[in-house]
Formats: sequence, structure tokens, C-alpha cells
Amino acid sequence: MITRSDILVLGLTAGVIGSLVGGLMLGVGLGLVIGGQHLGWLLVLPAAPTAGALGYILARKLANKLG
Repeated sequence: MITRSDILVLGLTAGVIGSLVGGLMLGVGLGLVIGGQHLGWLLVLPAAPTAGALGYILARKLANKLG
């Protein structure tokens, strides 16, 4: 059975991992774009969906605990 602490840890983990990965992709991508390399857009554009997908994967993992 999933407890409140599991949900709390899921939220904290998803938030921290999502912000680290998304922020890193955004920072490196914008650095490349400002430096004149258009390849950086390939990191900037999917930064937010990638961060959200990590939270979704963690939630699915927790949901599989139920059954």
C-alpha cells in the first residue's frame, strides 16, 4: 500500500530530478545558442517535456507497487 510518505518522496524526487535535468538542458542549450551554434535548440526545446517525463516515469513506478 502506498503511504503519504511515498507520495511526498515521489513529489520531491520528481521535482528535484526534473529541475536538474531540465535546467541543465536549458542552460547548456542556451549557452550554445548564444555562442552561435544552432544545434543548441535541440537541447532547449525538449528541456521541459523531458523533465516532465521523468516525473511521469517515477509516478508509474510507484503505481506499479499497487499491483
